[in-house]
Order: sequence, then structure tokens, then C-alpha cells
Amino acid sequence: MSDLALGAWSFPMLMLAIFLRVPIGLAMLLFGIFGTWLVVGSWVPVLSQLKSSTFDTFSSYSFSIIPLFLLMGQFATRGGMSNALFSAAAGWLGHRKGGVGMAAIGACAGFGAICGSSLATAATMGKVALPELRRYGYADSLATGCLAAGGTLGVLIPPSVVLVIYAILAEENIAKLFTAAIIPGILAALMYMATIGIYVRLRPGSAGETEPVPMAERIARMRKVWPVVMVFLLVIGGINFGWFTPTEGAAVGAAATGLIAAANGGLDRRGMWESIEETAIATAMIFFIIFGAGAYNTFLAFTQLPMEVAGWIAERGYSPYGVLALILACYMVFGCFMDSLSMILLTIPIFLPIVTSLDYGLPSAEFAIWFGILVLVVVEMGLITPPVGMNLFVINSVAGNVPMAATFRGVLPFVATDVLRISLLVLFPGLSLWLVRML
Repeated sequence: MSDLALGAWSFPMLMLAIFLRVPIGLAMLLFGIFGTWLVVGSWVPVLSQLKSSTFDTFSSYSFSIIPLFLLMGQFATRGGMSNALFSAAAGWLGHRKGGVGMAAIGACAGFGAICGSSLATAATMGKVALPELRRYGYADSLATGCLAAGGTLGVLIPPSVVLVIYAILAEENIAKLFTAAIIPGILAALMYMATIGIYVRLRPGSAGETEPVPMAERIARMRKVWPVVMVFLLVIGGINFGWFTPTEGAAVGAAATGLIAAANGGLDRRGMWESIEETAIATAMIFFIIFGAGAYNTFLAFTQLPMEVAGWIAERGYSPYGVLALILACYMVFGCFMDSLSMILLTIPIFLPIVTSLDYGLPSAEFAIWFGILVLVVVEMGLITPPVGMNLFVINSVAGNVPMAATFRGVLPFVATDVLRISLLVLFPGLSLWLVRML
């Protein structure tokens, strides 16, 4: 078997191993090690590569941003900010048709601005908003569906760990990617709210209504969310205006969020230790996946598969947007049984050379940012795509006695909304690039 054929066959075999529940990082590591050995015919380069890549991965300054953003999310979760966000959003939106559900989406968007994790956003806001949704007569399917979809805003709205990984893999500017994600993230929140509004009008018995909150009470609730706004502006604004690097910005954000959580009484000595422990566990898992992906991508580089596929597509003259649509469809399929981080690490070294060899009418720097936002949106859509969307299981576990089939039904309108949003982002690259160009 040729090296090229070996690389081509490794991908479906790797997908099969992941589908059979082999840990993703371990699967990529094993395929990378043994694949490289088969290509080079010796263990010496394999062991040498493992030695150097281990040090390079775990000592990388660029990757140090990951545990800092994760710690920031841990502090935000314990600081009571989710309750303040939901209360403020409910004050302004709760009296409208589907307003409590819209408030849950708005609160997810606000929490995502200081968290950076879809699963953490879904779990935290599920505990806060689900009792209120049930209290006001929301159907279980709509309640769990909107919270699962709202959880994806944890990564769509910066800061985002997934965008950091993409920026490192694609060698792009993290600050520009964060800026490019702002408008698509806001668009996602608004479209989810519109979806709830349409849903409750088509099915009037699926949601109850609340009494309007007095204006003075609304303003009082808004005052409680100013720390979230300040942290977001400090981190994203500071990075964009060059006050500090992305890693320094993550450190500032973690420190500020920790101080706010402590001031709110949600972060004592035990909470601090648990936050650090949870961050360490999540960081170790992410770094092991990065390490495994590095070994597998080294094997693919030896086989020349990404370059050969990119050249083959360029020679055939396929439509650039046809190739892009096929790649995005692959992400939708992968999302049914892989998490977003694993998809990014596994596929970007393969797909990015393919799309960059085609002409989309954009400068190369802008194209890489636009493609990164498209990938981010699609992989997050995978978190709510039945039957294995991770956010669905998180929300279902929080809900307790809600059948999984009900959660599947409830999330389908939001999946349809995601398809529409992806189409808009493909047709109008300016939605992702306008703010980057302005700044």
C-alpha cells in the first residue's frame, strides 16, 4: 500500500475507532504513531518526534491561554453572574410571548462573553433558567431545546477556546478572530430569540406569559450585570487595542472574574481549590487531544495526503463554494459523534490547505478568518445535532425526568435556524469581516 493510500484509509478507520468510543486523543495518538512508523519504516524518527512534540505542546506559550480562559469560566460559574444575567434579561423580555425563553437565550449570550465553553454555559444556565421556564408553563421540549441551543453561544461569542485553537493551527491573529465572531454571535442570539417567538405563535400552548416588570426594577437588575460587561470589554477591548496580548488578556479576565466572584460571596477557599482542580482536569484533557492530533497530523504530513487532495481538487476545477459546502456538510456529520475541539484539531490541517487553494474573492488573511468563523458555527451546531449532540445530554441530565426524545424535538427548530445562519454567513462574508475591517 502506498503512503498516500495509507493516509486516505487512516481517516475512515480513525472515525470508526472514535465511533466505537475509543477516547479521541488516544485514537489519534495511536494512529499517528503507528502510521508514521509504517511510512518511515523505523521507530527512531517516531520516538524523536514524540519527544520533541511533547515538550513543544506542553511548554507552548500560545497554549497557556487555554487554562486561563477555562479558569475564567469556572470563576464566572461560581460567582452568581448567571443568575444576574437571567434576571436582567427576564425583566426586559419576560412579558413578551416566549419572553422567558428569549431571556434564557440572552443570558446564555451574556454568560458566553465571560465563559468560553458551550458545555459549561449549557449546564450553568440550565440550572438557573430551567426551573423558571417550567414555572411559567413552557413545554419540556421547548425549554430544553432552547437551553441546549443557547449553550452554543458560550463558544460563538468570544472569548472562545475553540477559536484560540483554530488561530494557533491556522497561524492567524487571535484578536481578529475574536472580533470577527462578535457579529455572528449576536446574530445567533437574535435568530434563536426569533425562533422562540415563531414557535410559541405556531404552538400557543407551549409557553406561558409573565407580568411586565416595572421600569425601576428593570434598571435595578441591569446594574447587577455591569461586572459581566466590564470584564468582556476589558478582555476583548484590551486585546484589540493592544493593551495586552491575548494570553495577558485571558489572565486579566480570569483575575477580574475571580475578584467579582469573591465579592459576590461565591468563591471561598474551597471554591478556589475546586475551580483550579476543574481547570486542571479540563486542560489536561484538551492538551492530550492536542498532543494526539499533533501525532496524527505529522503522519498525514508524511503521507502528503492534504497537499495531494488540495492539488487534485484545484486541477479538477470544482466550484469553490461547492467544495466549501461539502466541507461544512462533513462537519455537520462529524458533530454527531465528536466534540468541537476534536473536530477542529483533526480536520483543519486537512481542510485548510484544500480551501486556501481555491479562489473565494477574498484576500488570504481575510479568507482564513472567514473560514474560521464558518467552521466555528458549524462545529457548534454539532453540539445540538441529534443523536449525539453533547449539549443535548448536558441539558437532559439537568432536566432530570424529561425524555431525550422531547429534547431532540425541541432542538430541531434551532438546528434549522443554524442552517439558515450558516447560509447567510457563507453568502455575506461581510457579516464576519466588517468589524475586523473597521478596527
